[in-house]
Amino acid sequence: MTNTHAWSRVRGLEPVSLCDWPGNVVCVLFLGGCNCKCPHCHNADLAWRPSTLPITPRETVEHYIRARGAWLDGLVVTGGEPVMDSSIVDFIDDIGGLGLPIKLDSNGMHPEILETILSLGCVKKVSVDIKGPFEKYEELTGGSFGEEAAREHFAALFEMARRRPEAFHFRTTLVPELTDDDIRTVRTLLPSGCVLTTQQYIEPKGKETTACQSSS
Repeated sequence: MTNTHAWSRVRGLEPVSLCDWPGNVVCVLFLGGCNCKCPHCHNADLAWRPSTLPITPRETVEHYIRARGAWLDGLVVTGGEPVMDSSIVDFIDDIGGLGLPIKLDSNGMHPEILETILSLGCVKKVSVDIKGPFEKYEELTGGSFGEEAAREHFAALFEMARRRPEAFHFRTTLVPELTDDDIRTVRTLLPSGCVLTTQQYIEPKGKETTACQSSS
């Protein structure tokens, strides 16, 4: 029986996006919950208070993709953090069965689950956030992950990227704690054949919102 836990985390569906997978017209699914407490999160309600947002039923997702799939190039799964436990594997298998290629956004902290997901064959791109140099990870993740954990997880992730560089995209958001030297350091971490995209940081205005940054 399909594990339904990840389906219960779906807290939004953006019918059409032109920026979340550059060059593709996609539908975006937002999964609530996150295993980081990044101090500059733009998705605070979605990440940390998903119960305050309504669940998007599985039936709604499947109906939309079946009805509109012919006009879409793909499907993006983002968060929050989609890859928090192994239930995401069944979820990806389910939506992969709807026939669209998938891009998955992740912070990379569960490389073993990502490897299982890639083995399914329906995820064509994994977009991974590298918060910054490993020695700053405790600060950048709000104490969720320290330097040792970051080094361990990314060592496994980079090994996957060496084998399949075309399947990975790495990005860093230029939060205030990062310097130009930090970004240069992050670039040196990447496996050969992989490049780093940087995203400008925009300070959230007023109340924390669930407005999502571009997942490109």
